[in-house]
Amino acid sequence: MVTRRLQRGFRFLIVQFGLVPFILFASFPFYWMLLTSFKSDIELYNLRTNPFIIIKPTLQHYSYLFAHTNFVRWLLNTFLVCSISTLFSVLISTFAGYALARLRFRGASLAGSLIFFAYLVPPTLLFLPLTRVISSLGLADKLWSLIVTYPSFMIPFSTWMLMAFFRTIPREIEECALIDGCTRLQAIRRIVLPLALPGVVTVTLFSFLQGWQDMIYSAAFITTSVHKTLSVGVTQELIRGDLFYWGSLMGGALIGSLPVILIFVFLLDYYISGLTAGAIKG
Repeated sequence: MVTRRLQRGFRFLIVQFGLVPFILFASFPFYWMLLTSFKSDIELYNLRTNPFIIIKPTLQHYSYLFAHTNFVRWLLNTFLVCSISTLFSVLISTFAGYALARLRFRGASLAGSLIFFAYLVPPTLLFLPLTRVISSLGLADKLWSLIVTYPSFMIPFSTWMLMAFFRTIPREIEECALIDGCTRLQAIRRIVLPLALPGVVTVTLFSFLQGWQDMIYSAAFITTSVHKTLSVGVTQELIRGDLFYWGSLMGGALIGSLPVILIFVFLLDYYISGLTAGAIKG
């Protein structure tokens, strides 16, 4: 009995010790951003000081970030654009993924393959023709230009992911609901969607993250400072030629990463189960 406990304790220590390098590697960028954002410029550019500690913490970089830039506006713009485009994309992807996974019609397999190929097209190529579309619609330099274009890279992956997830749900459960009198939409709402909730949460998180970290579309379609999103606003407004506002840059990056981290922390179980189910049956 004592031997088994010792073996379990030894295995536990080995696993925990094995996680240490990964935790250090993953958390170091956040530690560096935190350090840089609280250092004064004198300490930041002094090569004789230890770069891994702070001697005299200061809030001057955060003060500059909030008082002399549109940082709060960029944060709100990013949240608004990502929320609306994600909601729109997940709604379309849910019905598209269900139709391709469940309904039998000519061309379903081809449509699924084309959606997957559309996901493989890099956004760096898509933004060129989309620029003409946005200009024709009169949406240039408006947040709607991002809300309209973000689904172009959100919907293909979400649809493909939900297709795989819907196929893991036994068809017999849905057929029983139809026999008991449910319509197709009622069966989707009452039976399929609750069972597919981890998959829906997964594509929601993934789509939101894609929009949050986008830089290409934001830089191409938005020019006015108050309309910029976080990624473009921080990098364009805090890097002026050869002048880098490192403290404010790191502070903006640190604050901008917190909402995504908090969302993943609260919905991590759904995200892992959704990815696992989608990977098992595609």
